Amino acid sequence: MARAEESNSNSKITAFFFGATLFLWAASIAFEIAVNGRRQLTVLAVGFLFFQTANSVIRRFISKDPLLVNTSVSLLHSSLTSASVVFILVNQWIIKGPREMFSHEELVTGTWYGAYWALCFSCGYFAYDQLDMLLYRLYSGFIPAILLHHLILLVCFTLALYKDITINYLILSLVCELHSIFLHTRKVRRMAGLRDVNNPLVQLEWVLNWANFFITRLLSHILITYKLIIDAHKFDEGIELPLALFGMAGMNFLNVFLGLDLFKAFKRERKQQKHQD
Repeated sequence: MARAEESNSNSKITAFFFGATLFLWAASIAFEIAVNGRRQLTVLAVGFLFFQTANSVIRRFISKDPLLVNTSVSLLHSSLTSASVVFILVNQWIIKGPREMFSHEELVTGTWYGAYWALCFSCGYFAYDQLDMLLYRLYSGFIPAILLHHLILLVCFTLALYKDITINYLILSLVCELHSIFLHTRKVRRMAGLRDVNNPLVQLEWVLNWANFFITRLLSHILITYKLIIDAHKFDEGIELPLALFGMAGMNFLNVFLGLDLFKAFKRERKQQKHQD
């Protein structure tokens, strides 16, 4: 009984903290748009409303299960963001080539075509998702990794959007959304009842899941961190470098735990299949 009460108390503290930070974030965005005239930030609101609308449509016509609805919207975000990031990168590769494209000045002070809008739109999603998880308690633990992940992204993305700096670095960090597609696909697949690990489609999904985890998430974030470190002397004095390193340190830290969770899930599915056989 005491343990249950303690757990409930911790859950309330968690919800209050992340809810309060989300409210402060929203107030900051509203202030920038209304008072400072940063109309370009309205794309944040558009992103939030778009994914909230998708949530409502799925909830009404497909399922009322909060987890399935949330995961389906997350899959939509990962797909749209991945497509936009790939378009931005391929477009810049063709126009400028890798040498200029990945130069320090280009990554820090430049803004690739569509990058600002894509970042705003994705930021709107993270705000929506944070709110949805808080409303339906789609998290566990005193400091849920997913809520912490979203908070780090909201802080880093929003400050970059305010200062209009390191936008391209953040677009590179979103390459990991390619991996998120397979994370969300797996969850939807399991909720749909498709759990046979001997199924060729399930096996292909796991291959793509692991490949994208190591390449588009783990490796890409390590390379971004490495680039920040070797170019550290090129940054002007200010918050940009510390914030970027803090953000990437947080992402790399969370990636390790995500990899461990993914490995546990893989072993669990294999074990369940053996018992069924």
